[in-house]
Amino acid sequence: MLKYIRYDLKLIGDLIEPNSKVLDLGCGDGTLLEYLKKIKNVIPYGVEIEIKNIEKCITKGVPVFQSDIDEGLTDFQDNSFDYVILSQTLQVTKKPYKVLSEMLRVGKKCIISFPNFGYAPIRFYLLLKGKMPKLKFLPYEWYDTPNIHHLTIKDFYKFCNDHNIKIIKKIFLSYFKDKHIKIKLFPNFLAQYGLFVISKHATL
Repeated sequence: MLKYIRYDLKLIGDLIEPNSKVLDLGCGDGTLLEYLKKIKNVIPYGVEIEIKNIEKCITKGVPVFQSDIDEGLTDFQDNSFDYVILSQTLQVTKKPYKVLSEMLRVGKKCIISFPNFGYAPIRFYLLLKGKMPKLKFLPYEWYDTPNIHHLTIKDFYKFCNDHNIKIIKKIFLSYFKDKHIKIKLFPNFLAQYGLFVISKHATL
């Protein structure tokens, strides 16, 4: 039986067409791919660097490759996947431009989610306390955080515009009293997370 699935991962599942070929980068223990296989009958593949997570993927029947996504996706051909997923991982990559470029090369569509560092409590925390923010959804100290690229939703819009990337769909989320809220207005200020479906423009 599948474990509890995070709400944002369920949203990713809603975005994927049945019987698709799906690659999940930084797939962890394979929970998302196992879920997608069950609900959408996808052909799943994962890329993961941690041996313990790879072992868990194998026990779930999820094909997984051991690789560092910062070094590229040279094992995969152009447009070889219907979807490539990068869930809550972009901000921890060392080479985000390379990772995104490779995703767009091998995937017809790419699904990206990341914490929004433009979120209002983060701004106020830094303004009022003068320290790097430590919040419920960002629980790390400055010296042990895995987040090395602090981007906002506006930053991601600009990145896509500057690199001729098409935004197909966007969803903005915040959590309040353990409930999930979709943010419609002022997402760069009110959303904790951004979730985007992107692709290359036809001219590329």
